[in-house]
Amino acid sequence: MSMRTWEKKVLEAQGAEERVAEIEDELRLAAGLTALREREGLSQRDLAKLIGVSQPRVAAIEQSRNVTLDVLEQYVEALGGHLEVNVIKGNRKVVLIGARKSGPAAKKPRPTAKKGPSTRTASAKPAIARRSA
Repeated sequence: MSMRTWEKKVLEAQGAEERVAEIEDELRLAAGLTALREREGLSQRDLAKLIGVSQPRVAAIEQSRNVTLDVLEQYVEALGGHLEVNVIKGNRKVVLIGARKSGPAAKKPRPTAKKGPSTRTASAKPAIARRSA
């Protein structure tokens, strides 16, 4: 069986469209988190220190779709942003988790990171909303 024939058979299988959409969501989230971190000039190790976890844990967060909102919020806040979760239904937007007001004392110190070419790049837009604090 040729690769093209096999691919066609797989994509025609029941549930294939939904599974492809799930994989795309996973990749978009991973690419978005990585892009946010890289835009701030931080390595996974730098971000791990800010959050208080290990570097492999940051790698796991960036590669997992099943990340809790608490972990996602810690990740985003360590980058100087805040997490928002909205539901869009038709032309209505319902805010489930909005921006928290935080004072200057709530900000964590950030390590100085080297600016330079990244070893990983992402072209997908982040799956989360990020605004400057």
